[in-house]
Amino acid sequence: MENFQFSPFDNNPEFQAPDLCVSSGESGEDLNQETQAFAMEEDETEQSLADSMICDDSGSILVQNGFTIPDSTDEIVLFVNSGAMTSMESDSGVSFTADKFFKGGDTFQTEEFITEGGDYSFIYQSARLGDFRYCIENIPPGNYLLDLHFVEIINTYGPKGMRVFNVYMQDEKILSDFDIFSIVGSNKPLQFVGARVSIKDDGILVLRFEGVHGSPLVSGICLRKANNKSVSKVNREYFVCTNCSNDIEYPSAQKKLLRMKLVAQYEKKIKDLKDTLQRKTDECYQSWISWTAANEQLAKVRMELDNKTYRTYSLDHALEMQAEKLRDISNKYEQCKKSWTIAINNLEQKVKVMKQEHSQLSRDAHECTDSIPDLNKMVFAVQALVEQCEDLKVKYNEEQIKRRKLYNQVQEAKGNIRVFCRCRPLSKPEVIAKCSLVVDFDAAKDGELGILNSGSTKKTFKFDRVYSPKDDQVDVFADAAPVVISVLDGYNVCIFAYGQTGTGKTFTMEGTEVNRGVNYRTLEELFRIANERSETYAYNISVSVLEVYNEQIRDLLATETSKKLEIKQASEGSHHIPGIVEAKVENTNEVWKVLQAGSSARAVGSNNVNEHSSRSH
Repeated sequence: MENFQFSPFDNNPEFQAPDLCVSSGESGEDLNQETQAFAMEEDETEQSLADSMICDDSGSILVQNGFTIPDSTDEIVLFVNSGAMTSMESDSGVSFTADKFFKGGDTFQTEEFITEGGDYSFIYQSARLGDFRYCIENIPPGNYLLDLHFVEIINTYGPKGMRVFNVYMQDEKILSDFDIFSIVGSNKPLQFVGARVSIKDDGILVLRFEGVHGSPLVSGICLRKANNKSVSKVNREYFVCTNCSNDIEYPSAQKKLLRMKLVAQYEKKIKDLKDTLQRKTDECYQSWISWTAANEQLAKVRMELDNKTYRTYSLDHALEMQAEKLRDISNKYEQCKKSWTIAINNLEQKVKVMKQEHSQLSRDAHECTDSIPDLNKMVFAVQALVEQCEDLKVKYNEEQIKRRKLYNQVQEAKGNIRVFCRCRPLSKPEVIAKCSLVVDFDAAKDGELGILNSGSTKKTFKFDRVYSPKDDQVDVFADAAPVVISVLDGYNVCIFAYGQTGTGKTFTMEGTEVNRGVNYRTLEELFRIANERSETYAYNISVSVLEVYNEQIRDLLATETSKKLEIKQASEGSHHIPGIVEAKVENTNEVWKVLQAGSSARAVGSNNVNEHSSRSH
């Protein structure tokens, strides 16, 4: 009698039978009896559920762990890490390509720990999600093995059936109603390994993922070379003799009978499991009812215990607070007692001192009584001095008024309107062009300015003062400074510069930060005199900035430039412009900021002398 060992049916992934030992003289009935002796465990039931999702009949299987380094990395043609943003090269030579070749879907990444993630768990921390497809081109024609890597990293709490989808390879379904969570749960890899695919001459591999319930999800796509050994192994059904190792053909009828027996056994086992499941469900429900009641009772006891604990804590806290207050009161009493003792001692000393001072004051009072006549004389003398001081103050004010009147009369004697002439030096372009001065300053000190004609004649003009190019800003301001006092005395004063474009009007009036002009120096003098008179007079100073451009008055401080302004004359003879903006100022810096704001709004243009010359007055 020879012994044989039965090998599983490698070509049918839906059927995997356990190993059997039979003799060559035994009948099919004995074999069936031996087959019925095998029990189907719970993990075999789960494996059957997983196998039922596999539509491919080329020997592909599901592996419940992560990707590990193969014995030969040369057989890996392409590994696409779905959802990954960058490619990565491993130490073992496996190249993980960033997510590409796809159309549709979205990416998803997680930092959660992947259980049994294999040698490269980072593969399963990214995925492509949604209805999508992969079209991989330029693959050399031939036979290949396709591996798909899945992991549930989104619906980590399930339940089963939350994500069910189909997978198509070259328009043929290879996974049907595929549910990752029902097989391995969440954050644990699941590999679909060994799907055979034949790449034709066009070199294209198309994978399509379509959702049944929820959105499909994949973390990796691995394409491997198929060897001849694995191809031949798929199509063989045989007995292996344990003595001579000869291959003996297994009858198809006996295989069908064995399959029917096993199916009947599985169905009976499933029915028993369903009955057990119902019984366990009822027991669990009754246990849940009991647990709920016990939990409610426990909650009541816990609530009562919490209330008593809280009351105990409140009483302890109140007792500690009362004890703390009592200690504070005792400490305050001791401190107050000490301070009272010191205060009483100090009062006794003060009483003694006051008695001594009282005696001294009594003696001084008697001495003062004798000196009262002299004191009355001193009071009368002080009153006389006060009256004399008031009289002098009145006379001083009168003299001040007379002095201001005389000062302004002197200014009027010099002329209410005084015209000064200032000549600028030659500019750089004029110097380069070798231009010469045509102005004669010989009589400039007398206010005369000579203009040389082309001939030998000279035409003379008369001014109140002439400034040559050698005169600086200080010299110009020296003649304008006296009018500042007239302003504070109540007189209207106007200082303006007039001349052709590029003659230096802006420089004379404003100057630079290093060399200030007439405006800035006049303002400094104005605020200086106002501060000197602050004890006698209070001045409110405001600034308005306007320009006359094309015979139109423009308010350079106004936000709306469309408003029309006109000069009006009041009944007392003074002139004013209704509606013009008046900015209150306290010092020279504030005035300068207002002037700068107004200057930025002026109408300017370029000329041969100045790139930003004013176009207004």
